[in-house]
Amino acid sequence: MSANNETLSRVLTVALGLCIVCSVVVSTAAVALKPQQEANKARDLKRNILMAGGLYDPERSVEEQFETIEARVVDLDTGLFVDDVDPATFDQRKSSKDPSQSRALGSDEDPAKIIRRENRAVVYLVNDGNGGLDRIILPIHGYGLWSTLYGFVALESDANTIVGLGFYEHGETPGLGGEVDNPSWKAKWSGKLAYKDGDVAITVLKGTVNPASADAQWLVDGLSGATLTTKGVSNLVQYWLGDDGFAPLLGILRGGNA
Repeated sequence: MSANNETLSRVLTVALGLCIVCSVVVSTAAVALKPQQEANKARDLKRNILMAGGLYDPERSVEEQFETIEARVVDLDTGLFVDDVDPATFDQRKSSKDPSQSRALGSDEDPAKIIRRENRAVVYLVNDGNGGLDRIILPIHGYGLWSTLYGFVALESDANTIVGLGFYEHGETPGLGGEVDNPSWKAKWSGKLAYKDGDVAITVLKGTVNPASADAQWLVDGLSGATLTTKGVSNLVQYWLGDDGFAPLLGILRGGNA
């Protein structure tokens, strides 16, 4: 009996020792790899910003291409840039969950279903090489069918003509709502207009845009078989281009002052 107990004790000792060693190895690897993971995450975000702005060249480094882009923090209520916040360290998503840095939205003012809207956001301004503004890239997010979609919409310097749109994070159904990642659908946004007579007019239809329609330049084809994702994308784009989103900033940029 004592021999069996001794054997069991040895097995448990060896198993415990292995668990401790494995835990130490995994923890050490996680700590050692964290800086690289953070760097990869930052680089991927920059790549998505470039892609939304129609600027991404896979043959060149992301960092090199990003040199023409200036990140700025903007106060969403006033549309003015905030200089006392570093855009490199500002966590916009985290701030949206902080009551001191965001405000709760009522159901009647929350078509994008974001629940809380952050007070500040990071925007990206593309320089034209001559000291002027070439493009404006804005972060957007909102709920689709199954998930919150996070992405960017890019506008020309007129703050009205859409350059492109893309999402870098979502959990929509592959083959249906997941078609927001389809290059052919994303290409449909290029050249569309965001505003009409000063109001947000860009809309994603449930069906297909009639090219002969007088409003075609403000309309985008919907996603086939994904009605709720289509509606969600339309709502979130309209929200972030509206008065509670980036409209105050865009109005200032059109006037040449920010």
